[in-house]
Amino acid sequence: MASIPLVMTLGNSMLIPVLPIFEEKVGITSFQTSLVITSYSIASIFLIPVAGYLSDRVGRKKIILPGLILALLGGLIAGYASWKIEDPFTWIIIGRILQGVGASGAAPIILPLVGDLYKDDDEKTSSCLGIIETANTFGKVLSPILGSAFAAFLWFLPFFSISIFSLISILLVFFFIKVPKEDDEEPEKFKEFLKKTKKTFKKEGKWLYTVFILGGFAMLVLFAVLFFLSDILEKKHGLHGMKKGFVLAIPLFFLCLSSFITGLKIKGNKKVMKWIVIISLIIMSVFILFMARNTDNLVFLLGLVTMIGIGIGAMLPTLDALITENIEKDERGTISSFYSSARFIGVAAGPPLMSIAKKDFLSVSFIAAAAAGTILIFMVMKLISGKNNKADQAEA
Repeated sequence: MASIPLVMTLGNSMLIPVLPIFEEKVGITSFQTSLVITSYSIASIFLIPVAGYLSDRVGRKKIILPGLILALLGGLIAGYASWKIEDPFTWIIIGRILQGVGASGAAPIILPLVGDLYKDDDEKTSSCLGIIETANTFGKVLSPILGSAFAAFLWFLPFFSISIFSLISILLVFFFIKVPKEDDEEPEKFKEFLKKTKKTFKKEGKWLYTVFILGGFAMLVLFAVLFFLSDILEKKHGLHGMKKGFVLAIPLFFLCLSSFITGLKIKGNKKVMKWIVIISLIIMSVFILFMARNTDNLVFLLGLVTMIGIGIGAMLPTLDALITENIEKDERGTISSFYSSARFIGVAAGPPLMSIAKKDFLSVSFIAAAAAGTILIFMVMKLISGKNNKADQAEA
């Protein structure tokens, strides 16, 4: 299971350190370059809820495998266009959109699948979600190194490598993931399902919407900061290729470590989850604010980004667990898909917003992000309960 978020993360994050190379080779602007990331995410945003609904109706594995196949094909299209077509930008974007469509049916379905496999064991669910999120963040650690290494050999090789990784994941999922046996009952009709989903949002909407916003905010900050860091390492500090990849991997390593440790510690305890989210937001807000003051000193900048990464790393598996452990099985795919869409909105918005802000509004953008984090702290304190209510939901 962990191979899926790993592959999907590589499919996006691996391109971040080589975006300046794409800009030079394809002859496009910084904003157009950011669309290589954004196009992938926008396609996912709209289709993830559809994939979540279908996974609740026809089964998780039947949605995951076609999604991985589409991701494979998208990589081939983007790679071939970069290799053989004189003006490949449009075809690269088409390939990336196809990858985003595939991603919508793959990585987001893992969260409800974990809930299905360990539905009676919150501690094991939390631990497994920690591993899943660690695989996601480990992909971010590997991404700048692999992306820089592949691009140093051939600038368009990262696109083809995504297809290779997708093929490996397809084989692992096909042969090794054994989903729980489906009930023989006839699937719930769409009108009944929609009514039940509306009831869930009406009852649990306050904390669910808060979790969705938190997921989007965390990914927006992460991808905006990574886009900024990748650009500044090359243009201001003269780091290129593998050197830049290893430097980018430093804060991402600590993000990965933070996710792994958090997954082991939360153990289905909602009060602990709530405080982890609050502390994570405090860390993120404080160190984002410092970024508004000084980005010239490389060691200081890396320290700030590392601390932001630690905060995000602790938050992500906690948000995953809040969703997975507090929503019933027959709605889990759909509800978690809205959460995944919110995260992809953050991924899509981060790079283009930073490409605009870094010209004239860099300090203002960091101050605004810190202010948003502070507002979210109060929202978490007010709207997310620290009481474990899964039993209550089962009785409802």
